[in-house]
Amino acid sequence: MTATTLTVRLARKSAETAQICRLELEPLPGQSLPGFTPGAHLDLHLAPGLVRPYSLVNAPDEGGVYRLGVLLDPASRGGSRAVHALQAGQTLTISAPVNHFELAPQAQHHLLLGGGIGITPLLSMAQHLARQGQSFSLHYSARSRDQAAFLPRLAEADLQPHVQTHFDDGDAAQKLDLAALLAQPQAGTHLYVCGPKGYMDAVLGAARQAGWPEAQLHSEVFQATVQSLPDDAEFEVEIASSGLVVTVPPELTIAQALEQAGVRLMTSCEQGVCGTCLTRVLSGQPDHRDSYLTEEEQAANDQCLPCCSRSRSPRLVLDL
Repeated sequence: MTATTLTVRLARKSAETAQICRLELEPLPGQSLPGFTPGAHLDLHLAPGLVRPYSLVNAPDEGGVYRLGVLLDPASRGGSRAVHALQAGQTLTISAPVNHFELAPQAQHHLLLGGGIGITPLLSMAQHLARQGQSFSLHYSARSRDQAAFLPRLAEADLQPHVQTHFDDGDAAQKLDLAALLAQPQAGTHLYVCGPKGYMDAVLGAARQAGWPEAQLHSEVFQATVQSLPDDAEFEVEIASSGLVVTVPPELTIAQALEQAGVRLMTSCEQGVCGTCLTRVLSGQPDHRDSYLTEEEQAANDQCLPCCSRSRSPRLVLDL
């Protein structure tokens, strides 16, 4: 699989908090940056085989710059550490922006809920909605004010009337009461949530318990649950273009086994979240373990995410 890539310059890098850095990417002289829609992300190519997705923070109508906010994850597999080591002036390879977290065009009101670094796509949404004069509210939760990102921007005149902040170390009155906030779903209101898995589970769980229709719930997966696969059986993957057959043992993913055999896939999150490695299945039945495909798409069994999927059949034939 191939994807469009761009070369950009890291124009500015600054500390948003002690653990979150802010990047501003600009085009090289004579070039321009593709447009994007609120909620979009792009992939940073940080080293050979090290590609990571990060949400765009700025409003889509701010041409000529991509802004990102990246948390230094203590459990980083290399991505956030590499980002925090970048220096202003460097050139970087990135993907063109893509969006799997779109605003619902039919919504009469947008309810944005962000936890921690999950504020990044929601800030892009909020700025866009404010500029378009659309109805929205934003609730931002963080462990403390010191760990919250982009607070000065959220306090500016265009956003401040729409924003409420909630900190775990604050007084009880300002903590987020999900049950009360989501108690009365309205037909024209759509909910958008991004943040750590526990936060997202709590938000979506409260919404579903209150009777929110699934069509009004939108989420951006911030961290996937990595499954342990000690007892999985090995299977074979056949590359349709060459006939090469690769055995995938229990301890490797399809992508890892293919790479060891000299077949490189474009991967990013390596957790079945971003869709970068989505591959067509020509024969066989995948065992889907991703958070990207819908239930209907998984049931069709005509595509899979090799970074995490396995196989229910002895062999998968992939369109590679």
